[in-house]
Amino acid sequence: MDCEKGQMTIEFVVVFPVLLVVALIAVNVLLFLSECAGFDRSFRQEVARLAPSPGYGQGSSEIAGKVESELTHRFDRDYVSVSVSASAGPGGLVTYRGILHFSPTLFGHGSLKGAFGVSFPGFSHAQELVVDQYRPGVLL
Repeated sequence: MDCEKGQMTIEFVVVFPVLLVVALIAVNVLLFLSECAGFDRSFRQEVARLAPSPGYGQGSSEIAGKVESELTHRFDRDYVSVSVSASAGPGGLVTYRGILHFSPTLFGHGSLKGAFGVSFPGFSHAQELVVDQYRPGVLL
């Protein structure tokens, strides 16, 4: 056998940080995609529930605030934040835009800015839904 004693230990020490960084990236990407899927579904449900039939005197900004409050409650995690805005368009159409902000995490616990010289930037995901405020129940 031509291998010297300790060669496998040295190879492990060299390869382990790379494997750890790859695992962190994979876990964060899968966690981000999971949060995006839940956010898309929840955002559409909340806008469809609150926006097409506003209460008397309720504007689109109040509805956006309610949607944001519901989504913030639903996505109550340290590494996720939510923002919702509304903008009026022509013909009484209102566009609701929700943004999910994701900051990388250490396997779901704590924040992670970088590891072994590799930085992990935050991600964001946006979803939009257009509602006709003059025809209750119409989503575009």
